[in-house]
Amino acid sequence: MIRRLAALLVAVLFLGLAATGPAQAAGYRYWSFWDRDGDSWVYATEGPSTARPADGAVQGFRFAVSEDSQDASQPRGAASFEAICARTPARDGMKRVALVVDFGTPSDAPSGETPPAARTACARVHQGATTAEALAATTKPLRYDTNALLCAIAGYPKSGCGDQVTTGGDEASAEPSASSTASADDDGGPSVGVYAGGALIAALAAAAVWQARRRGNV
Repeated sequence: MIRRLAALLVAVLFLGLAATGPAQAAGYRYWSFWDRDGDSWVYATEGPSTARPADGAVQGFRFAVSEDSQDASQPRGAASFEAICARTPARDGMKRVALVVDFGTPSDAPSGETPPAARTACARVHQGATTAEALAATTKPLRYDTNALLCAIAGYPKSGCGDQVTTGGDEASAEPSASSTASADDDGGPSVGVYAGGALIAALAAAAVWQARRRGNV
């Protein structure tokens, strides 16, 4: 009997903890960086401030909400160097880098902002230029945080940088603050479900003690 009650106590406690866990997965709203390899995009292995693309390279940026690099959304639209740089002639001592900038979808946009239309650009920069320099030459203004994380391209978004959000289905919303996740009770205390779970655990514990005493008196 005692073993059964103990098992039931563990089950109730587990269910109570599960009920208070996050209902949605955590993700981040940020600019991802990509390299074009043939006909496909490959997630870049280094940041735009250190990457030094060769002449003829195609690189892309996509603003979206994703959990990690495996889940990141790729830039959309055509990504041909010949098409993007057709009107930018080669020049001695310079290199050309084709850039695809995808501002994402309305569902990925921060509250109150609308993503601009995707654009392409051909940056003609010096041979040792980084991707960040190529981007600055074609799609200003850029915004970085103190850790050199790219926060905005062409001024989008206006604020925020790699903000954590919760993802559920096709929607994304800002991670609520601790105050907004408090119980709806007037006193801000635990919810009714928590009290009910605690009462049940207490009752089961009392039953276990009573059963142990009863056996001791037999």
